[in-house]
Amino acid sequence: MKGKCYIQGLAAISPQPTFEGEFSSMPLVHTDSNMLTCVEPDYKPFIPANSLRRMSRLLKMGLTTALKCIENSGIATPGPIVTGTGKGSLQDTEKFIKEIEVYQETALNPTPFIQSTYNSVNGLIALQQKCTAYNNTFVHRGFSFENALLDSMMLIQEGASHTLTGAFEEITAEHFYIKSRIGFWKDTPVDNRELYQQLSPGTIAGEGATFFTLTATATPQSYAAISGFKMLYKPATDKLVKAFADTAGAPDLIITGRNGDSRYEHFYGLLNNLYPGIPQLSFKHLCGEYDTAGAFGLWLAAQLLKTQQLPQQWYTFSTPLPAVNSILFYNHFYGEQHVVLHLERV
Repeated sequence: MKGKCYIQGLAAISPQPTFEGEFSSMPLVHTDSNMLTCVEPDYKPFIPANSLRRMSRLLKMGLTTALKCIENSGIATPGPIVTGTGKGSLQDTEKFIKEIEVYQETALNPTPFIQSTYNSVNGLIALQQKCTAYNNTFVHRGFSFENALLDSMMLIQEGASHTLTGAFEEITAEHFYIKSRIGFWKDTPVDNRELYQQLSPGTIAGEGATFFTLTATATPQSYAAISGFKMLYKPATDKLVKAFADTAGAPDLIITGRNGDSRYEHFYGLLNNLYPGIPQLSFKHLCGEYDTAGAFGLWLAAQLLKTQQLPQQWYTFSTPLPAVNSILFYNHFYGEQHVVLHLERV
């Protein structure tokens, strides 16, 4: 993908206290349950009380994050709304399926079904903001958020002044159990602070909602520029290496989606060989693994480029982090969907 777009505003609800507060002073939330769940804010300033009690958890997180992002950007109307999700509202889906059995397919409450559809968050945002512009949700597993990002960048190239672009995912106990049966998570409890030292098959589960306001032009408030973007499906090694070289050049910092799963460590060995001496950061000890975890990684990269700081509780460096003007961002979802982004300081 050629051409630049700019991150004008952002917001995230994640397993870390990312929704409010000073970025550089955020504490590290940790657990050894192999499942990171979101630190949820007070929703009342964003959602009326009579609506709040009827909404599922994911709808609250998605809508509130989007509204906070719009507020953060300083842009009054969201314009086109483009999102990605791998699973949508698992809580509502599970509730509806259970009620089918309990009520033997009679007298079912339609609300969980309506709220379980993938585009329910987009619809709520549009209704709340009275937005009648382009509205789309992508559901493509590990490419869900990245397809939303690609669509947004194309909209901007075609003349849109800005878009609201985001991703949302939730984890439930039932879904965690199902994924554990097919080897997604680690067999033994792991403290997320030690995720990269405990290399073994599997990783830890996570969830989150992240939104960005993307614009065609930069302003003094802009967080970062997205100047390179490639998606690859099950790439051969030479194609992945070429994507790194074509998209990034020589970055000041590399942010990766390492997740402690020993089955995929060889991908990150390529980066070590291509960019010796370039500092690397990983982010999934903060948010866990899920289909759209790349959105949280992009949030982290944009915050770093803007503030030139990182929370000391999140990372420990033997030497001070140098000035960061460009970042190579690399993430993949279980070795299948690979994404390479190049970000620049504005």
